[in-house]
Amino acid sequence: MKLNDKLFANMRAATKTLMGQGPKSATQVIQEALKVLTPHKGGAAHPPQAPSGAREITPPMPSLHGAQGFSQARAGSAPPGPQPQPASQPHAPGASSHEQYVKSVVQDATEAFNNLMPDLLAKLDRAGANGHAAFKMPNFDISGMNGMNGMNGMQGGGASSPAEALPGKFTDGSFTNAAGTRTYKLYVPSSYTGQPMPLVVMLHGCTQDPDDFATGTQMNVLAEEMQCLVVYPAQSMQANSSRCWNWFNAVDQQHGQGEPSIIAGITETIMHNHAVDASQVYVAGLSAGGAMATIMGTLYPELYAAVGVHSGLPFASAHDLPSALAAMKGNFGPQRASGKSIPIIVFHGDKDTTVHPVNGDELIKRGAHNVMQEIIEPGRVPDGHAYTRTVHQAVDGTPQAEQWLIHGAGHAWSGGSARGSYTDGKGPDASREMMRFFQTKR
Repeated sequence: MKLNDKLFANMRAATKTLMGQGPKSATQVIQEALKVLTPHKGGAAHPPQAPSGAREITPPMPSLHGAQGFSQARAGSAPPGPQPQPASQPHAPGASSHEQYVKSVVQDATEAFNNLMPDLLAKLDRAGANGHAAFKMPNFDISGMNGMNGMNGMQGGGASSPAEALPGKFTDGSFTNAAGTRTYKLYVPSSYTGQPMPLVVMLHGCTQDPDDFATGTQMNVLAEEMQCLVVYPAQSMQANSSRCWNWFNAVDQQHGQGEPSIIAGITETIMHNHAVDASQVYVAGLSAGGAMATIMGTLYPELYAAVGVHSGLPFASAHDLPSALAAMKGNFGPQRASGKSIPIIVFHGDKDTTVHPVNGDELIKRGAHNVMQEIIEPGRVPDGHAYTRTVHQAVDGTPQAEQWLIHGAGHAWSGGSARGSYTDGKGPDASREMMRFFQTKR
């Protein structure tokens, strides 16, 4: 069915209102959004015509990318209902035919809108009135319907959109050990002919999957440019219904156990099956994936040369659900020692309301041991975010840690592509800066 731009704008505004007021306001908000379709006082002789450029709304197909806003359908949820059919337009003008037309359009619009609502309502139900009341697990969903309107510079990509075509190979794999099974996707650049290359392990955030994360971070594009392998382990919905890595579980913070053993196993499998420079293996992640990247770098320093964390949390910052929620707010309890210093680069938005920016400070505090000098460099991306970059240099002058505090940014991958979820295209380019930092840790 065709919806004009005014209705589309009203639905976007309705979405913002709904996110602020909760699911109980759904009916009222939908009605407000659809008021543009009601007849004008005095009656219109003809049904409204769809203007040029009118958009066609179709319920999303189920996907594995998770949901951001209501532009995406959660994997494993019930498929959307029947496709809305075009409203039947009357052949002759008149009040009765116009009324029938309006009813048909409203019915179809409501059906289309409702097909997009289940995941949104599920997210609101999880969040509860105060943002945490109904949590079943720590969830890093962005608070906003940015999949549709790009609020605050963050964009949500289409869940069913495949990663962009690149000359290399993006293939599926699976790994199983005593802790369980996880699938993964591996990108091998077109320049690979068996020569040793670096390997980057990328851990997605909640509701994401490898395709979405690859698209949003553009790491496969950099793999072509910088000649490296990139592997994306995939969290399963059986292990976590929101596809979050279980960074807050005690068993998943142990060497040789739980999810760390699976991720390490995937890493070692790629190293076994491909020519990988063992001195250039790195791990990075976003949000829950960032927290797990910290765990991997802490537990397996012999495997990973450096860690990249975007909007994540420190090692052992939580041991169960209550402590996880506290850590996300920046309240840390007693913590285990993290062992030796970890070469680490950290990105965090100072407007992040999902994971408090103090987590970035804590990551640097724990990772930058024996630092002799700090260099603070303010900057700004042209037409984008300002930022403060702090370089922590070791005794020999090499960077031991870098912290990028992005001013005005929320909970999203900095400099990412709008085709992926949880991205903020206003920069700076976290992917490129991580790769640059990794190259100093050979």
